[in-house]
Amino acid sequence: MVSNIKNSKGKEILLYGIPASPGISHGPVFRFLHGEVEVVQYEVGEDDHDSEIERFLEALKETENQIKQVRKDVSKNLGEREAAIFDAHLLVLEDKALIDDVVNEIKKSGDNVEQCVYRVTQKYLDFFNQLEDEYLRERAADLKDIARRLLMNLVGATAAGTAFLGEPRILVSEDLSPSDTASLDRSKILGIATDTGGRTSHAVIMARASSVPAVVGLRGLTEKLEEGDHLLIDGFEGVAIINPSESTLFRYGKVGLRRKKIKDLLEEEASLPAETQDGHKIMLYANADSIEEVKHGIANGCEGVGLFRTESIFLKKNDIPSEEEQYEEYSGMVKAANSNAVTIRTLDLGGDKNLDKNPNYQELNPFMGFRAIRYCLRNPDIFLTQLRAILRASAHGPTRIMFPMISGIGEVIRAKEFLFTAKRQLREKRIDFDENISIGCMIETPSAVIISDMLAEEVDFFSVGTNDLVQYLLAVDRVNNQIAYLYEPHHPAVIRALKQIFKISREKKVPTTVCGEIAGDPHFLPLLLGLGVDYLSASSALLPELKFFARRFSMKEAIKITNKVESLKRPSEIKQTLNQFYSDRISELKS
Repeated sequence: MVSNIKNSKGKEILLYGIPASPGISHGPVFRFLHGEVEVVQYEVGEDDHDSEIERFLEALKETENQIKQVRKDVSKNLGEREAAIFDAHLLVLEDKALIDDVVNEIKKSGDNVEQCVYRVTQKYLDFFNQLEDEYLRERAADLKDIARRLLMNLVGATAAGTAFLGEPRILVSEDLSPSDTASLDRSKILGIATDTGGRTSHAVIMARASSVPAVVGLRGLTEKLEEGDHLLIDGFEGVAIINPSESTLFRYGKVGLRRKKIKDLLEEEASLPAETQDGHKIMLYANADSIEEVKHGIANGCEGVGLFRTESIFLKKNDIPSEEEQYEEYSGMVKAANSNAVTIRTLDLGGDKNLDKNPNYQELNPFMGFRAIRYCLRNPDIFLTQLRAILRASAHGPTRIMFPMISGIGEVIRAKEFLFTAKRQLREKRIDFDENISIGCMIETPSAVIISDMLAEEVDFFSVGTNDLVQYLLAVDRVNNQIAYLYEPHHPAVIRALKQIFKISREKKVPTTVCGEIAGDPHFLPLLLGLGVDYLSASSALLPELKFFARRFSMKEAIKITNKVESLKRPSEIKQTLNQFYSDRISELKS
């Protein structure tokens, strides 16, 4: 969208992107251009293969030392949680499959090592960029960062920085690697705006840790900017304004004050319980991908981990992690939860996230393909290894096992049979675990909604995966730009499906947690409570606002607004009603 307002600098241009790091900032622009590493190609004789391989190994070591230093600096300046981002980088450098691929490419092609590194890493990058999952797709940025640094070391290039900036500026780039972000002089960076990227990129995580406002996914931003332009970015709403007018600056000044007030109020009430005005308690859990995220969730007042995604452990390397490696990760996480319950979701990979990392393997419709529980049941060795590791971790604290992508009762029964086998194997080895570990399944397919009464007979709890459920109910691929506008969580069909799930949950006395975007959106909170939800699992950063809003209305009001929503026919009406309810109850934030 482009406005027609003029100012001294030129036309005011309004762009929409993805809110990445909260805050509002304004200032002159600094365009950070990577400059691609020039990779030449030439043949090397067979007698020189060993020397090329040696150059490769030396560059690997040099890159490793550089990343270790970056990690040390980040740990000192930002904290260990942010520094842990670079552990994944180090694992990539140690990845035997990647190293072997480069070595084999040198021997097979007869080309110089720079060209071989470029080809191999590009093959992996092409694979990751094709993935449907946003989190996994953004891991390509980590690999790209490593590949670029490795190539620079091979050709003797030097990385650019921001130390030479004379005055604080808004940093603008096509994209930023974690290394770029780590090397920023924060005293000279007012904000960050990029053409590409997403909420879960490591660069974004580090920007949030540095309290630097950031907006990503602003397609075409760098092309629209000219020398001397100013930029305003709104990291709350995902807005960037080139050459904002005086009236725009005034308006955003008021917005900034309001946002600061919100932040202060959230901090004031962070330690208060999550309950409505009439004392209805809400259990808030955190989603997590790592031990550090578990610790962060506990620090933010969550009452356990409602969803621990195990995929990240498998995707850190190019082979299947051993039972011992998985056990170390799961047990560390259970211990970090400080006796709070931890729900571990079994492997949700396959289809668009192929463990074989074969770029030639593609499914026509991966979201409905060979993934999650379907993959596990067809790969018993992988499944049993993971189940044993989870069971062993359960000896260290309250632990629950959850099966994803369930579409039929047979899948749950077979999964439980595998769990029985894993228990027997551990008993034979006299290894401790929780014999009564709770078993749950995710409700994220229409068939699971319809047969939820049957599933309730086989499991101890449900977890509603709202992201997948919405797209399956509406037959809308949420990452397809052509139809993404049809992905509508406020659709009456979604509301009715949720109502059906919680009706069965109450009747069968099966505790049910809601996760996904709906769970973390405070506007949905009164509707969810009115439908009968008592358990929510969301990103730990979202928990303070959920707590805050819960304390601004009663259950009586929640039921009333739910009844009204159920009578509405259009998603836009439902959205407007919920947004208005939220706005009316947050009166202290309006002034």
